[in-house]
Amino acid sequence: MTEPSTDLRETVRMRYAAAAVQVTEGGTACCGPAAIEVDEGFGGALYTADERERLPAEAVAASLGCGNPTAVADLGPGERVLDLGSGGGIDVLLSARRVGPAGKVYGLDMTEEMLALASANRKKAGVTNAEFLKGTIEAIPLPAGTIDVVISNCVINLSTDKPAVFAEIFRVLAPGGRLGVFDVVSDDALTPDQRAERGDHVGCVAGALSFTEYRRGLEAAGFTEVEIAPAHPVADGMHSAAVRAVKPRTAPTEAVEAAETAGSTDHAASACRTGVRP
Repeated sequence: MTEPSTDLRETVRMRYAAAAVQVTEGGTACCGPAAIEVDEGFGGALYTADERERLPAEAVAASLGCGNPTAVADLGPGERVLDLGSGGGIDVLLSARRVGPAGKVYGLDMTEEMLALASANRKKAGVTNAEFLKGTIEAIPLPAGTIDVVISNCVINLSTDKPAVFAEIFRVLAPGGRLGVFDVVSDDALTPDQRAERGDHVGCVAGALSFTEYRRGLEAAGFTEVEIAPAHPVADGMHSAAVRAVKPRTAPTEAVEAAETAGSTDHAASACRTGVRP
């Protein structure tokens, strides 16, 4: 990883660590924690009132996403789900209810403060079929082929190595598994410089891919049935978008080999630590 990429990752980590601390320490005695202040088009208000009422207030307050991935992932009982950049745990907790006791949900985050907040929220919600893991979305600490659905909420745009993220998602998904995420996506007409003029990287704007770039990135990783549908604007020419894709049941040999090679060394130890098996 180049030095600028490392600096950007640390900037992202610091921003979300501060957000977790704000929720943990900045609550009010009568009404629970105040929501983190974010631009319109982001945050807990994008979930239904019924969903918010069923969750710990801290999980809703810590939401920084641009949509509701559980609304597009079509989760079913018994499925194994991975949430990339799980933050305070809102999507993990919602997913855990949808997959039921026979299912399992993993939340992956690189920020210690968010992981601590998410674990506390899991206990408050009484959820027993969820687990939070520390790691990056470019090197997912799970074995290949062990996940049915990957979700994420406005996190992939923060990565400085999106091809690695797409390859890792493809690797951990079982054949026939699917991707259902919300992310910020740019109009094709906007150059990277024009995207940066509309917002910074940590604000989920400067690092966004265009619609065509996103589609090509997923297809290059081996995904099929790619759908990218804009949901609402977040800046001029920038959109919150629902992204869906499928890992074929018979994947192209080249994509499988590339994904397995990229992850085989780093993930054997992680498989032992998490206890996950194909």
